[in-house]
Amino acid sequence: MAELRKEKFKIVGCGNSEGETIVRPNMTYWQDAWRRLKQNKIAILSLIILGIITFLCIVGPHLTPYKFQTVDSSIINMAANGKHYFGTDDLGRDMFARVCVGGRVSLIIGLIGAVIDTTVGVLYGGIAGYFGGKVDVIMMRIVEVLISIPYLLVVVLISLVLGKGMLALIIAMTITGWVGMARLIRGQVLQIKEQEYVLAAQVLGASSMRIILKHLLPNTIGVIIVAITFDVPSFIFGEAFLSFIGLGIQSPNTSWGAIASSAQQYLMFYPEQLFFPSLFISLTMLSFNLLGDGLRDALDPRLRQ
Repeated sequence: MAELRKEKFKIVGCGNSEGETIVRPNMTYWQDAWRRLKQNKIAILSLIILGIITFLCIVGPHLTPYKFQTVDSSIINMAANGKHYFGTDDLGRDMFARVCVGGRVSLIIGLIGAVIDTTVGVLYGGIAGYFGGKVDVIMMRIVEVLISIPYLLVVVLISLVLGKGMLALIIAMTITGWVGMARLIRGQVLQIKEQEYVLAAQVLGASSMRIILKHLLPNTIGVIIVAITFDVPSFIFGEAFLSFIGLGIQSPNTSWGAIASSAQQYLMFYPEQLFFPSLFISLTMLSFNLLGDGLRDALDPRLRQ
């Protein structure tokens, strides 16, 4: 038998210094979600577009010397030019300033509506899903009753009581708008509450409210964020629709829907008056939806690599 010596053997592959090398740097869940979101070019482009629209809505009125409510009969229905970037409307008001100020109203309604929708829906759905049984049955029957109420009927009734304006719009759209979020969170909580760490918290004596707020809802935060990105454009479109049919923002205040409503009667002769508010509504809704798709993929732990 041949003699086996140490010199005849050689380590192939990695050396001792490379044996402890970590393949990927350690990162938290949110860092990994941001890394994956950055790889989604469409979601990043949507985020940039939303940033540009928000910037225009904030500083846009200061980029032109004309006020959005100033009437000048000598420049009515003027086409876009160097002084009036988007032209003027039938009363001689600067369309660029009106679109920017109207964007503020539309975005504020969308964001406030989404926050109220999320807050009420998350708490309601979390309580219903955690306690289950008769509590869940009663709370879900209430949700089904609210869903069955016609949307326009609620808006008309709120308008009769509170009048037409931003406050009435927000209340009308959120009084039944949270039910979708409540059903979504209820389904998530029903799934998560069966996990071992929830049982451990119960054994240690944690109260039901602490378990809901500290364990169940934080584990649904990814779903909540994605739902918010889809809620904001739905509120913006709802405001635009209600303003278009005369139940929303009233003059002298304005919004994208109100501008589109006043411009639709001049569509055949001055289509640019309807084009610009419609363009901003479409871009905002499309960007939020594409960003929501990107966040849904980035926040899904099953897609983590």
